[in-house]
Amino acid sequence: MSTRFSHALLRLPGENFAAGITSSPEGAPVLARALEQHRRYAAALEACGVRTATLPADPRYPDGTFVEDAAIVTAKGAIITRPGAAARAGETEVIAQALARHYHHPARITAPGTVDGGDVCETDSGILIGITARTNEDGARQLAGLLGELGYAATLVDIRAVPGLLHLKTGISYLGDGRLAVAAGLPPLPAFAAYEQVTVPASESYAANCIRVNDRVLVAAGYPRFAEELARLGHDPLPLEMSEFRKMDGGLSCLSLRF
Repeated sequence: MSTRFSHALLRLPGENFAAGITSSPEGAPVLARALEQHRRYAAALEACGVRTATLPADPRYPDGTFVEDAAIVTAKGAIITRPGAAARAGETEVIAQALARHYHHPARITAPGTVDGGDVCETDSGILIGITARTNEDGARQLAGLLGELGYAATLVDIRAVPGLLHLKTGISYLGDGRLAVAAGLPPLPAFAAYEQVTVPASESYAANCIRVNDRVLVAAGYPRFAEELARLGHDPLPLEMSEFRKMDGGLSCLSLRF
């Protein structure tokens, strides 16, 4: 994988983390456990050679720990999003301020477009943009145009008819080396045809949201078949407990902006 990360921006979950948006039937997250898992996540990024900066929680935004949705960050520039859930609209300003030292005058998605960063998957050959309940067609087309101005080829992937996918990266992740991790059950979408596809077993579908960070792949703990397959392919999986974030429909990629 050509892209290497040196920085990551995170945000702590707050006291009202459990008040966030979720469809999970697993019950409310335990804040103390979530904070410990978040600490270990940050430590894992550091172990991969990434310098982390962690913002304090903001009680106005219980979903604010999922910073990925508020911005798109690339090696060539940043784009501030317009999240698809109205309750999350205010999250972007603090993220924009925190990114200002690295990215000057980032572009922005404007109404009526909506974009969640969880619908954006960067690969070595281009960027996949999911059209979902959170990222609408207008937002996806705006984003594709802005990425084109930065020199990136973007492909729109309409997954609104695929059940169980909140975001594109709920079901896929780029592993580097031309490989996509793809949750079993996803239809054979043309946008994926150019990649070697590593199938995540249906019983381990949550693990499809993993992140390649320099020389390692961070993967949710408790999904041994997928971790074993990553190792067989020559990747170096680093399992992390994610139970409390799963309860809030969040995954590994959601918790940081990596650049």
